[in-house]
Amino acid sequence: MIRYILTLIIIAAAAVEGAAQIVSKDGYYFEADSVRRDFRDQPYFGLYKDNYFIFGPAIGQRITKQNTNIKFQISIAQRLTNATLPWGTYLYLFYSQKCFWNVLENSMPMTDLNFNPGIGLTKPLFVKNRYVGKLSLIIEHESNGRDSIWSRSWNKVSLAANILVDPNLMVAGKVWIPIIDGMNNKDIMDYCGLYQVSVQAISDNRKFTGSVTLVKRRGWNLNYNTIIELAYRFSLKSNQYFFLQYYNGYGEGLLDYKQFHSQLRAGIVIKPKLFSDF
Repeated sequence: MIRYILTLIIIAAAAVEGAAQIVSKDGYYFEADSVRRDFRDQPYFGLYKDNYFIFGPAIGQRITKQNTNIKFQISIAQRLTNATLPWGTYLYLFYSQKCFWNVLENSMPMTDLNFNPGIGLTKPLFVKNRYVGKLSLIIEHESNGRDSIWSRSWNKVSLAANILVDPNLMVAGKVWIPIIDGMNNKDIMDYCGLYQVSVQAISDNRKFTGSVTLVKRRGWNLNYNTIIELAYRFSLKSNQYFFLQYYNGYGEGLLDYKQFHSQLRAGIVIKPKLFSDF
């Protein structure tokens, strides 16, 4: 696990060095002073990961009321410090909640709710007075809030890096040290993974966004959970996108983390500023 963390840091450092001349399409540089001012002056409360509401069926099997559902995610961040902390960091409180809602079944049950609070330090990254991304060290908990044999939970110490390679391309990586306290999910790393990598591309007109995320499950073979996302922005004056998400693998939700899912859903997404966290 330590090897994975060190590898991520080395990759991030190399990408930062190569991204020192990031400019927007109108010639505007992401200058250090401007970004630091944004971190300091932006509202304390804001978005963390993508916030979406999507609906769709399973792929590769007969479509039923049970495997066609709504998935939605709410993800927010609260900055706890105004002044910068040592090493140019900011302290954040994070919270994400993911829900699976079977609206086609009788009584429309919400079959799985996943709660993911966390607290951590975020450091903006600058090279030659240019903003090139950020590093985050987060202590997080994830559970489904249930008891008995339906209880699922684990804790993670996560290191995440988001690097702007150029104005149209962002790469991200996240590794975690798991602390598994759930009696009914001791094998969760076999399904929900040890680390993940993501690539996100944005069109020149800032309307189209596409991303691929690979989550590496435990083991030496090439066993990944794959998430492919496409988004089209309705207007440059708004922050609402038409959203298409394809999930292939295990661990989409905590309750049935051992079950394989191949699911295509479409709907609406609201994205954070600059780039999405994964």
